[in-house]
Amino acid sequence: MTANTTDLARDLSEGIANGRYALGTLLPTEFELCEQYGLSRYAVRKALDTLQALGLISRRKNVGTRVEAMRPLAGFTQSIATVEELARFGAEHVRTVRSTGEVVTDLPLAQALDCPGGTRWLHIACLRMEGGKKARPICWLDLYIDPAYADIGELVRNAPETLASSLIEERYGRRIARIRQSIEAVQIPRERSEDLGAEAGSPALQITRHYLDAADQVFEISVSLHPADRFKFAMELTRSRD
Repeated sequence: MTANTTDLARDLSEGIANGRYALGTLLPTEFELCEQYGLSRYAVRKALDTLQALGLISRRKNVGTRVEAMRPLAGFTQSIATVEELARFGAEHVRTVRSTGEVVTDLPLAQALDCPGGTRWLHIACLRMEGGKKARPICWLDLYIDPAYADIGELVRNAPETLASSLIEERYGRRIARIRQSIEAVQIPRERSEDLGAEAGSPALQITRHYLDAADQVFEISVSLHPADRFKFAMELTRSRD
């Protein structure tokens, strides 16, 4: 089996969650994981570092890697490099829709969304939950969708595990060609503090994504607000070969 660091971390964490690796037992050795997944020892150690940071495992010399918890102690690490990985994230952290309606961007909203003033959008306000509707929210999510797709609001409500962009593609054939993403540090606004279970003014990360089609036209914008204690964004940079 050939994999990468992210695949290994995901497979091991899923194995812990579903009981394949029981609480208190030892994971396979680094050498065994290298053989099984076709990875270098460095890559295996990076994956184990991720699990240890989440509180899932502990590692002791001459003892091994022990399973300490079945779920992360708090929050999650997001490592998303492809549209497919983003879709998997959506399946794991389902939406609960709070409201839907059409909006017209005034100047502040247009600046926040990086779109022309006076643009009409279908606005869907949601919470994303980890582990089901009764779990602590991962983020507040505002979706702004081309109003030509008015029935997407009901589809989004009925398919909480599916990305809105995927629903648009399935129903209308408008496919994502690329996603433009920006991340900034912000504070939790008072009007979102109760929904998120976070103190107003506490630190958060805000992620804005523009979904563009093959003609480079934006058909969806998402703005997610993550309390700082429930979010860590991870990415890996590699040197290009000249």
